[in-house]
Amino acid sequence: MIKKTALIFLAILFVQLVAVATPFEYETCNLGWKHVHHEHNEESYQRAWCSAHNGIMEYENSDFTRVDCLTKKHAVEFDFANKWHESIGQALHYGLMTKRKPMVVLILDNPEKQMVYYNRVKKLGKKYKFDVEYVTNDILKLDEDGKCNNPKCKCRRK
Repeated sequence: MIKKTALIFLAILFVQLVAVATPFEYETCNLGWKHVHHEHNEESYQRAWCSAHNGIMEYENSDFTRVDCLTKKHAVEFDFANKWHESIGQALHYGLMTKRKPMVVLILDNPEKQMVYYNRVKKLGKKYKFDVEYVTNDILKLDEDGKCNNPKCKCRRK
């Protein structure tokens, strides 16, 4: 009986520690779905980076998929750290479709806690020959109210 009680206690403690240590902030929408909260939308980061690299946003491939940013050298996929695994497949596909080198730009809302995801993608990029970068809120050049300059960003709806 003592072992069972100790195991239950350890399980509860573990769940609480994992909840505190998560690198993502969650919220629930009006439909009751739980999802990762991001202060700014993906497009805001995409605009800032793509503009700085003279790229074409939302380039449409012959199969009607869209590259987030197409530069002279890269077919770039942007994604938040919680979707790191999805970004790899998309970047590889866009590279194949455009005959440009695939690239993942991972968006880190909280770099201290989310760097582990960037390191995972970086390791895979080295092995499978695609480029990887990350961006933080710094690229957005936020104003004193914490808002970016993208008029379509959700930070503007508050």
